[in-house]
Amino acid sequence: MRFDPRDFRQSIHHKTGDLSFYSLPALAQKAGADLNRLPYSIRVLLESALRNNDNFKVTDNDVERLLNWSPTSAGQNEIAFKPARVILQDFTGVPAIVDLAAMRAAMERMGKDYHKINPLVPCDLVIDHSVQVDAWASPDALRINEQMEFGRNQERYEFLKWGQRAFKNFSVVPPATGIVHQVNLEYLARGVFITAGPSGGSEKMAYPDSLVGTDSHTTMINGLGIVGWGVGGIEAEAVMLGEPINMLMPHVIGFRFTGALKEGITATDLVLTVTQILRKKGVVGKFVEFFGAGLASMTLPDRATLGNMAPEYGATIGFFPVDDETLRYYRLTGREDDHVAFIGQYMKAQGMYFTADAPEPVYSEVVELDLSTVEPSIAGPKRPQDRIAVRNVREVFEEALVRPVKDGGYGVDAQRAKTHVKLDHDTDVELGHGATVIAAITSCTNTSNPYVMIGAGLVAKKAVERGLHVKPFVKTSLAPGSAVVSEYLEESGLQHYLDELGFEVVGYGCTTCIGNSGPIPDVVASAIEKGGLVAASVLSGNRNFEGRVHPLTKANFLASPPLVVAYALAGTMDINLDREPLGQDSKGVAVYLRDIWPTSAEVRDVVAKVVSAKSFRARYKDVFKGSEMWNAIETMGSDLYAWKDDSTYVREPSFFKDVQKGAVPIESINGARALAWLGDSVTTDHISPAGSIAQKSPAAKYLMANGVQPKDFNSYGARRGNHEVMVRGTFANIRLRNKLVPGSEGTWTRCFLDGEEMTIYDASVKYIAAGVPLVVIAGKEYGSGSSRDWAAKGPALLGVRVVIAESYERIHRSNLVGMGILPLQFMDGENGESLGLKGDEMFDVLELSDAIKPGQTIRVSAKPAGGGAAREFKTKLRIDTPVEVEYYRNGGILQTVLRSLAAK
Repeated sequence: MRFDPRDFRQSIHHKTGDLSFYSLPALAQKAGADLNRLPYSIRVLLESALRNNDNFKVTDNDVERLLNWSPTSAGQNEIAFKPARVILQDFTGVPAIVDLAAMRAAMERMGKDYHKINPLVPCDLVIDHSVQVDAWASPDALRINEQMEFGRNQERYEFLKWGQRAFKNFSVVPPATGIVHQVNLEYLARGVFITAGPSGGSEKMAYPDSLVGTDSHTTMINGLGIVGWGVGGIEAEAVMLGEPINMLMPHVIGFRFTGALKEGITATDLVLTVTQILRKKGVVGKFVEFFGAGLASMTLPDRATLGNMAPEYGATIGFFPVDDETLRYYRLTGREDDHVAFIGQYMKAQGMYFTADAPEPVYSEVVELDLSTVEPSIAGPKRPQDRIAVRNVREVFEEALVRPVKDGGYGVDAQRAKTHVKLDHDTDVELGHGATVIAAITSCTNTSNPYVMIGAGLVAKKAVERGLHVKPFVKTSLAPGSAVVSEYLEESGLQHYLDELGFEVVGYGCTTCIGNSGPIPDVVASAIEKGGLVAASVLSGNRNFEGRVHPLTKANFLASPPLVVAYALAGTMDINLDREPLGQDSKGVAVYLRDIWPTSAEVRDVVAKVVSAKSFRARYKDVFKGSEMWNAIETMGSDLYAWKDDSTYVREPSFFKDVQKGAVPIESINGARALAWLGDSVTTDHISPAGSIAQKSPAAKYLMANGVQPKDFNSYGARRGNHEVMVRGTFANIRLRNKLVPGSEGTWTRCFLDGEEMTIYDASVKYIAAGVPLVVIAGKEYGSGSSRDWAAKGPALLGVRVVIAESYERIHRSNLVGMGILPLQFMDGENGESLGLKGDEMFDVLELSDAIKPGQTIRVSAKPAGGGAAREFKTKLRIDTPVEVEYYRNGGILQTVLRSLAAK
């Protein structure tokens, strides 16, 4: 059936005049379909397909498949989706802009118009990943950290200011403004776009806001009824250049809420419960859509918290449809009343507005949760889906402490489990296993939610009034996701009490949640190392994988902001806060958590008094202006970036050096050797360079050879614009365990050319020089965690041609294809061990040709190093769509786009 967008264009009234829009009810009527049966999130994809249908990049088939979505058709065919905009953060955004600048340079070398390399959809980059907690528990912490941030990142910021001037449709939110997802939620989100119409002239059209972002927690915007999710920088750049996202039509899991949360239960308790339920259910690669009577009692900040952690429960999105609460939040955050009213008008006209009496859509499956069953919870000590009831924390921690490492524990023997170390010779303060050495109120997950932030302030107030103090070895910090948070904490008088406990503002950025926790005091670090202690961190973030928060905190727990304050007071995670006191008051009376926990009514009353649209308007009116330090940065005037040969921050990447040549035929891969053999749940934090740069690492050697002293190393994240640093830091995580070097931790492997143990980077150099392709063998959930393009770019530069894993995280699998790496998956029930592999074999990937089909079976032959018959096994090709075949043939998605633009 032909679905010409012009046949469904109708008018809708707006204060500026009538606007055109593409009517879903008209489409459903013509096709004889029932729009009400479609999940709300699918309706958004359908509108995009109808509006963008050119029968080339987006086709009639895309429209028809989405219109006829059903649980049985989901997952069977690919669809094309063109998001309305792209959002970036600076860690992942800088390499994206570096790539665009490099593509311009490549276009010039090809003798083509390099101005074609320009974002075609609106792109906003928020600088939020660079501030580090170097100073804390001080009124000067914010100023000191900002100064150090600019000192470390001057060259990166110069580059971003150049990009803002050189590229169209690209804006930068300067440092010290807020966290990308909170700024998106509170300000950047439009709800409905109003742009020039297809006929040009004065015609304007309306369509739903939608986006992709270069951070996996882009899904926070789902709480506002906006479809959006995280992609790798590679995929985001393609969207910026006008390419659709090609994806399998998703299954949609309905999640029905009933009842209401009990007294004192927070949104964090709820999201950790939902994460545990959905991880157990298995929703990787699927949409989750929340509905049910329980939504009536759920504020939008609570919904945004649930949307934020979609990556943790494995879903592509965690979506809440637009309803009355959505419009109330738009007004609360200072959006114009007329536009808010139009959002409601448009959504109702399109059948996208949720009401309690609306027909229930058909879902692939339905999961249900009675909100009244949620209890106080944290998650950890190694994964966000491992929820622990607060009453069970001591029991769970002590069991994990002695559990063998191979079973996910810490392997501490019973005698060493009782170890305590004095902090120094002049004090009786001791550290034991589970000591809370970092307590951070951080991350947009929770700092966007005034209810839990006010809750933390009230806990602090009551604790101070009872004479409680944070233990001296706890590094405390508060990093709000926007300046609005500081305004309402100050206005309520609660910031004073947080300051008293050391939770002074350290910056407006992600900080501890992404590993920018900064140094632990030397005396504390020495005690941890001396005693071999399993020290702990507690943070109000969304990620707690090993090695992420701080190298010395092996146990890491996610908690609500009020509980972060509580565990800072307790000084340990080895405690049952239901039964054991936090400390004693000035009269020697035991003070329990229940004594200082605010009621829900107390929290609501304060929020109602201090959170207002006036605050949001005032804080965001000059959001792109920046501070004096930002405005003092000078940048070059050319539209072609002038690469600096001596730069250690921004260098022209090598990805496009041979792009002038055409795509080469797909051929079998022969004689590959294993670079690494990894276990289950290897995250992008294990693969991608992240955190601090170790002084004896290959990256450190490169930097020192280029005149950079260790004190100026900065982090891997800050140097993502330099591929020479990043390739040397790939697979460099201190907790990485490579089965090719049993018992090792860190960036070690065995080079089978000479049998020597060496760093993964050094081995790759030898393999590349010898012309030997490389393979990575992995277990389940390979590449889980944050969307990091360098988790694919780094292996590609190391010479990795193939990954064979038991299963993949959605974004990472896509990024591997986007960098020309072949993702293969062991057949169900099989893995390297069950197939009898040793890791020292020579691997041949057979049957690769231009005729490959998505999902086909691929044979792999493994020839034993010592000779003998080769072992052959089958794998599934995880190139999932025909478009991805084209990306692989061209060596990657950006090479495909560049050749396409050059050919025009």
